[in-house]
This record gives sequence, structure tokens and C-alpha cells, in this order.
Amino acid sequence: MQKECHRIRRMSQTDIIAVQAIEKESFPDPWARETLEDALVTFSETVFVAENSNGLCGYIICGVEDTGEEIYGHICSLAVAYVNRKQGIGTSLVRRAEKAAMIQKATAMQLEVRVSNKKAISFYSRLGYEPVFQICGYYADTEDAIVMMRWFRY
Repeated sequence: MQKECHRIRRMSQTDIIAVQAIEKESFPDPWARETLEDALVTFSETVFVAENSNGLCGYIICGVEDTGEEIYGHICSLAVAYVNRKQGIGTSLVRRAEKAAMIQKATAMQLEVRVSNKKAISFYSRLGYEPVFQICGYYADTEDAIVMMRWFRY
């Protein structure tokens, strides 16, 4: 499959319907429209979409959290439309979110992934993320989550 060019930009309110469609296609427990809208407002500096000649093809929702001791980026949701997978879009989105978190002085990025999602675990591992611990019953269907982190080297 030939890779198609894509561009990354900040998510806007007009992207919500397309993001919701990708979310529904990608996850058994997709976020509600209101949750996506709240994330857009709350994390306005760290939410991005990818688009190609056919329109919106992926998104990442990332926040930055200050624990009082450390500042971490947190990937809340990442998905690429099924027909656009394996084209580097997910990698581009993660790297853009990491840069945005670094600008806000984050020292690491963290995320949660289903223990059964071997493809996602492999993807994040290739990007330098390491499993740090497991959370029992994290998801609505009680599946466990693996917390993965990547520490930034300044």
C-alpha cells in the first residue's frame, strides 16, 4: 500500500463529527460527543488531527498534567481510520503530541492501553514507550489496562 501524504493540525470544533466516527470505528467503548467537545476545550493546545486528500483520517487527544512533582503528557485517545492505518499517521500524531507536551515542560508521556490490544502495545513499544504497571478493571467492561510511559530526554 502506498503511503499518502497527510498533515497534522490542531483539532477544531468542526472536526468533532469526523473524530467521533473514527472513535466509533476504533473502540468498543467510544467517547460521547460531549466528552470529545470537553477534551477539545480542556486540552486545546494538545489535541490534533491528521488529514489527507480524503479528509480527516486520524486524531490524538492528549493532556498535560502537573502532579506537583512532575509534569506529564497523557495520551487519552489516539485512533486512525481503518483504511488509513499502516501509513505513519499514528506515529506522526504521537510525535506531534509529544512536542506539544514538551513545550509545556512535560518530562514524560503516559497512556493506558487494553492488555488485549497487542497491536497497540507493539506500536507504542516501537515508539519508545515502556510498560510500567497494570491497572485491574480499568475499562468499562472490566478489562485491565497497561500503563506505558516514554521519558523525554532534554
